[in-house]
Amino acid sequence: MLVLTRKIGEKIHVGNDVVITVIRIQNDKVRVGIQAPADVTVHRDEVYDRIHQRRTSGTGAAESSPS
Repeated sequence: MLVLTRKIGEKIHVGNDVVITVIRIQNDKVRVGIQAPADVTVHRDEVYDRIHQRRTSGTGAAESSPS
């Protein structure tokens, strides 16, 4: 795992197409913005887990909208 320290407005590039920007830091929360191509899905961990559970259990269609 790569651990980075960033200030508000600073960015992290993941590969050639994904950019993560620190938008706000308040108390114990960090707000980030993620720029990614439309074909790259971006999900919060708990949403990703639900999608994965549905896929492995065979119930319901997978969600494809970014979260």
